[in-house]
Amino acid sequence: MDKQIPHPTPLDITVRCAVITVSDTRTTETDKSGQLLQEILRSASHSVTEYLIIKDEKSAVVAQMESLYQREDIDALIFNGGTGIAPRDTTYDAIENLLEKTLPGFGELFRWLSYQEIGSRAIASRAVAGVYQGKLVFSLPGSSNAVKLGMEKLILPELIHLVLQLRQN
Repeated sequence: MDKQIPHPTPLDITVRCAVITVSDTRTTETDKSGQLLQEILRSASHSVTEYLIIKDEKSAVVAQMESLYQREDIDALIFNGGTGIAPRDTTYDAIENLLEKTLPGFGELFRWLSYQEIGSRAIASRAVAGVYQGKLVFSLPGSSNAVKLGMEKLILPELIHLVLQLRQN
């Protein structure tokens, strides 16, 4: 199948991103997924203007979203971790309640792509994306494989286009 993009996207735009790892156990030294996110963004000529590791608590996720949306040097917030169904997995619940617009196709496609890699375990992923206060928000599972899949197949191909959509008045 020939995939044609309906509107060409300029490739010379740098998107300014915040990378937020949600984990009760990771540190900057052990946060492989957060490091991978930064690496992928930078290799695609985007910038990481903030990198944080926060506890997997709904209030911590909400506080970061409310703090980061106010920053003019951030276009997109990319969370990783806390998207499963375990009692400590609260990222989805915090983010989903704040999103003003959702991108349901993101989660649907992410689970479909995950299914092709890991089978039926993909149903446990609550990956989500949308818009909060004029900023793009993506939430991926915390595994490095999930981060790589989501970034390479979904986020990077559309990141510039989505940011430009939000910048329209």
